[in-house]
Amino acid sequence: MSGRRRLDWLGLTPEPERELPAAVAALRASSHHPPAGPTPPRGPTHPAGTMQPTGPMQPAEPAEPAPPADLVASERLRLEHLVLRGTRRDWLRYLAEVTALVTAAAGGPGQGDRAAALIAGEVVLDHHRMLIGLPGTGYARTAADRTALESAVRTLRAVPLTARTGSSR
Repeated sequence: MSGRRRLDWLGLTPEPERELPAAVAALRASSHHPPAGPTPPRGPTHPAGTMQPTGPMQPAEPAEPAPPADLVASERLRLEHLVLRGTRRDWLRYLAEVTALVTAAAGGPGQGDRAAALIAGEVVLDHHRMLIGLPGTGYARTAADRTALESAVRTLRAVPLTARTGSSR
């Protein structure tokens, strides 16, 4: 193999870098014990589980607590490091971690933030489907993850719309 680093995987789509940090931080926060200490406020605060207004004549949706800002910043830094210094293998390993978080959240109530799981699941699934256009074994390597994500996303989409928050994906 030449000493040149293959970078074709970096050009697939910007969505993982843009959407995964907050979604993954929410999944990590909800799949573990709640963070100790107060969560930094993000915009107007509403107690978890209360209804927040969404505008005139729109139904209210349950408020999801925002992931702690330090978790979002940590995920953003991790992604930045992977993109700038990582390899395709490192990137796929990270996406496999995200897949595990998504499939766990789809496993049932109390398993994680289902809205964040749907966002992350759709982003990673789209990414994995695009791997078919790249040289190498990435598409074949992610076959099991694609199957798991397809099932998880189907399950997460089956949740009534009023129980979802976040992106309109």
